[in-house]
Amino acid sequence: MDALSPLLETPHTGGWDARLRLSLAQRHGRTVLVRREHAGPLTVQKALYPEADSGICHLAVLHPPGGLASGDALRLDIELEAAAHAVFTTPGATKWYKATAIHPSRQDVSIHVGDGARLDWLPLENIYFDHSHARQHIDIRLGAGATALGWDAALLGRQAAGETWSAGQLRTDFRLLDRDGRLVWTERQRLQAASRVRHAPQGLAGLPAYGTLWAAGAACTTALAEALAPSLPFEAALRAGATSPSPGVLLVRAAATHIEPMRRLFAALWLRLRPLVHGVPGRPLRLWAT
Repeated sequence: MDALSPLLETPHTGGWDARLRLSLAQRHGRTVLVRREHAGPLTVQKALYPEADSGICHLAVLHPPGGLASGDALRLDIELEAAAHAVFTTPGATKWYKATAIHPSRQDVSIHVGDGARLDWLPLENIYFDHSHARQHIDIRLGAGATALGWDAALLGRQAAGETWSAGQLRTDFRLLDRDGRLVWTERQRLQAASRVRHAPQGLAGLPAYGTLWAAGAACTTALAEALAPSLPFEAALRAGATSPSPGVLLVRAAATHIEPMRRLFAALWLRLRPLVHGVPGRPLRLWAT
């Protein structure tokens, strides 16, 4: 019995344990996928090159179950080698289903952007179902001269089904690091369904959709944030503001009554910022039009 006791003390959650490891490198003017390893239901579609002769690699991250339930754990490890440029997106929103506090759903993302490399991280929004308990950790490490542009967006409750987020807890940690692992910027979210910050005017003000667009690179200055600010909406249904919390980092935070206008806002900002941050034209993703 003693030999079995450690197993008995760690109950099986029945959740997926899925992992995906990718490496991309610059080869003859094109970013190519040089390594792909996966275990469980987590993979990428075929590498695509929709941006004419730019050589920018586009990848869609696929999780066939369509969402995360209690005990599910997804892990993504991505490396962009020097001078590579890749765009990552998802074919649909990430759904966080009902889970328990003891066995929450979890997603961990670690991305290393090599010297002079460029990253566009453009997943569709997270939809948190009622009674979801979610944990998400994102680390992005930037090499010398590397740039990154992306977002993280959320919708509390299945709005299309008339469901609110009445119970549950979210924990999200996001970190931007330099090449030596030193912290450039970090943000921690600890949100409970019953939290008063959801309705406080200095919090979400009762709005169920919210998110942050972030950018990192030499162009991300206080002057750029101030230039963006006048064009950002600040209305009852959609409000946004820009700031540069530290040199080389730009943030646009938004909250809305519905996810669609915020998604359109972030897409428009990405198109506008891409030439400034990455030095390449902004082109809408074909996947967004399907």
